[in-house]
Amino acid sequence: MSLATASSNLPGTANPTSTDPKTFGWMHGFPPSPDRTITFQDGSFRNFPELRWAWSNIRQLVPTVNVWRGAGPASVFSREDHDIGAVGSITMDGRPMTFAKMLEETYTDGIAVLHRGKLIYERYFGALKPHKPHIAMSVTKSFTGVLAGMLVAEGKVDPQAPVTDYVPELKASAFGDARVHEVMDMTTGLAYTEVYTDKNSDVWGLRRANGMAPIPPGYEGATTIFDFLIAQKKQGEHGKAFAYKTVNTDVLAWIIRRASGMTLSDLLSERIWQPMGAEEDAHYHVDRIGTESGGGGLSTSLRDLARFGETMRNQGRFNGRQIVPSSVVEDIARGGDPEKFKPAGYTTLPGASYRNQWWITHNAHGAYMARGVHGQGIYIDPRAEMVIARYASHPMAGNAANDPVTLPAYMALAKALMAGG
Repeated sequence: MSLATASSNLPGTANPTSTDPKTFGWMHGFPPSPDRTITFQDGSFRNFPELRWAWSNIRQLVPTVNVWRGAGPASVFSREDHDIGAVGSITMDGRPMTFAKMLEETYTDGIAVLHRGKLIYERYFGALKPHKPHIAMSVTKSFTGVLAGMLVAEGKVDPQAPVTDYVPELKASAFGDARVHEVMDMTTGLAYTEVYTDKNSDVWGLRRANGMAPIPPGYEGATTIFDFLIAQKKQGEHGKAFAYKTVNTDVLAWIIRRASGMTLSDLLSERIWQPMGAEEDAHYHVDRIGTESGGGGLSTSLRDLARFGETMRNQGRFNGRQIVPSSVVEDIARGGDPEKFKPAGYTTLPGASYRNQWWITHNAHGAYMARGVHGQGIYIDPRAEMVIARYASHPMAGNAANDPVTLPAYMALAKALMAGG
């Protein structure tokens, strides 16, 4: 389905210009008028076009916990501005596209492109500003995966160990006979479903548990992340096939907390945010007992997202130091088993795999990605020495609406940068 077709199926007018948050005036005024007020409790923050404001203002809607950048100076990107907006590509459905038009069509809120470590292109749209955090959605998973990989490298987590070695509370759950590496690579067999357009899907129960959906009257389900995970049921065998299910990441985050003795927010601050020289504090949204959502709760500034991507591209080295062990990055970039990935049916990612919470393309450039709903992403192209960090507020959650436009544009840009020397 083309983006134009997808957008035409949405109620009302759904194009990037007419749905710009500045055009609507969301949350302006003291107080804002009722028709311009966005709240958590009525669920309006998840509606389109309201989410175009909400994804850049999560802290005004739900409880959060800080990820401290530390007291040191921010690392500085050298800049070499390139006007790459005219770089052309052909979408997966055969339409000619420019990089600038791709940004508009996919409801981009901010994009930063690095080439050989230099910031060559940076643009902001909608409600996002350079200093503001934007929710990363499932890009959060890739941070969780890297933290887990660091603990594996230090011998604090054994990927072959049973999950229950770290979290015995999960013994009676679907994870009772799973191993850590199966959680890391999402090859567990779970009854849990993750269909964003189906309000009866289990992902909505997870959202109520992790604090990103209101609790309706009479609701008797889990209202914390831990309680939700303990209640998960098994379906099928572990280790056989990849299936994208956020509960795996939240279990991995629980393992990380137990193995490190730290909260996810403090661990990310100490291990990545401070040594990386982050420019701004980040934050996680938290559940009703203050537990971070390790599967989708992180919000960061765009440039700090790019810093993390560049750290990965440089084999874990950034800001003059080795932050992530190179073995962790190499293991991710190598990828998982494409045969286990294939049954998941991602038509826009042929030949891909999933490894430790990252999406590996196995394309000619060895590109790999962190991906989140509504268009969040980090795209790392080692061969082209390119990193793209992108935040967005696409009306459709699934990246099947973004990939046909963004992925060809990224590859075209990579080739253009390589040809330019």
